[in-house]
Amino acid sequence: MILYNTLGQKKMEFKTHTEGKVNMYTCGPTVYHYAHIGNLRTYIMEDVLDKFLRYEGYEVNRVMNITDVGHLASDADTGEDKMLKGAKREKKTVLEIAEFYTNAFFDDCKKLNIKRPEVVEPATCCIPEFIEMVSTLLDKGYAYQAGGNVYFDTSKLQKYYVFGNQTEDDLAVGVRDSVEEDEHKRNKTDFVLWFTKSKFEDQELKWDSPWGNGYPGWHIECSAISIKHGGEYLDLHCGGVDNAFPHHTNEIAQSEAYLGHEWCPHWFHVLHLLDSTGKMSKSKGEFLTVSLLEKKGYDPIVYRMFCLQSHYRKPLTFTFESLDNAVVAYNKLISRIAALKAEGEADTEKAQEYIAKFKEAVGNDLNTSLGLTCLYDVLKAPVNDATKLYLIADFDRVLSLNLIEAAQNLSNAEPEDTGATAEEAAKIEELIAQRTKARAEKDWATADRIRDELKDMGVVLEDTAQGIKWKIVR
Repeated sequence: MILYNTLGQKKMEFKTHTEGKVNMYTCGPTVYHYAHIGNLRTYIMEDVLDKFLRYEGYEVNRVMNITDVGHLASDADTGEDKMLKGAKREKKTVLEIAEFYTNAFFDDCKKLNIKRPEVVEPATCCIPEFIEMVSTLLDKGYAYQAGGNVYFDTSKLQKYYVFGNQTEDDLAVGVRDSVEEDEHKRNKTDFVLWFTKSKFEDQELKWDSPWGNGYPGWHIECSAISIKHGGEYLDLHCGGVDNAFPHHTNEIAQSEAYLGHEWCPHWFHVLHLLDSTGKMSKSKGEFLTVSLLEKKGYDPIVYRMFCLQSHYRKPLTFTFESLDNAVVAYNKLISRIAALKAEGEADTEKAQEYIAKFKEAVGNDLNTSLGLTCLYDVLKAPVNDATKLYLIADFDRVLSLNLIEAAQNLSNAEPEDTGATAEEAAKIEELIAQRTKARAEKDWATADRIRDELKDMGVVLEDTAQGIKWKIVR
């Protein structure tokens, strides 16, 4: 498999420390609120990567953390703990907030066919591991105590900006938030390994440590959890591109200082999902969630297909018009699959030709768009329907779009009484298709005109998870 490596900033052959086995780590959610669909784009693409590695025959051990303490409002180690912020917002305890939003996250993952990792570890379950790691870094001279906290000393490293596309000015005193400089740091790039009560008196979750009663910094959590469940050599680390700096940069610094050798050679980052105002985030007030999509009548699987139509290393702009286009494409795809007849025997030898093309497409830097093209090529292929169904089911082991199940449900569905004659139905379907096209092209005048024409005909439209449904009310 060829996979882009952010660490070297180029595509390269993916190799593992132990042949046939992949130790894979994905940064999990900070469970203070619902995940928005921008967060979930990253988890969808990581899921495809995980499933494709298994499809290629690898044994994958995937580890994910749950951040339920230590993630502050700014990545520069300042501001309120996000978990405490969520608890205050909802007048609950931090642990109640963590449990609720952890369950909500995995409910969303289930709706999107995102497989649960083999290991899911909350940070609050690993306090002894964090303390041991921080103690070792102090003993090795890579950390120091100041102002009641323990800091990692980046001046001890030969190279701190390991991803190659940052400069010292990128950090200044923080990253995304406007913050005040921490006067206790020796270097502005230093980061906190362990906080004590000297800094956040209102912090709800605290533990005894050699440096006082306190709690871990965000960055130390992923390193310790990864090493605990994946060993000293990690093959693949994944996350959103906004985590590359400083979070992943700091992970590499502390992990390699702790272990004394190279830790993870391959880094996979998914670019942002954008809306009309830029990068999608929770700080903008109301944000798009899976539940909100469902309330608007969209099947979450359609959002998965929307993500697969684009490459993970390109920013993806979300609009409801583009999601409507994905609905149309998905429904047409399911209709074509539903028309196939499960008769005769699949030609598994001939199928290998198409499987090889699918592996070549997706195996070239996880090109899911080309993977979908391979799926459409199968539908046009000069092979019998049984072979086509065999290949569709095989590809869906990676794509996870419920293709066979949705097609069977469509075939078994009873036709609805729309109240229209055949001639009326044909005209209405054509008008709906024209309106969908106009909306996609942002031709709102045409879309509104067609809507009014349908209304005059007595047509009532309903957006559903299966697409637009209609009936005539006489």
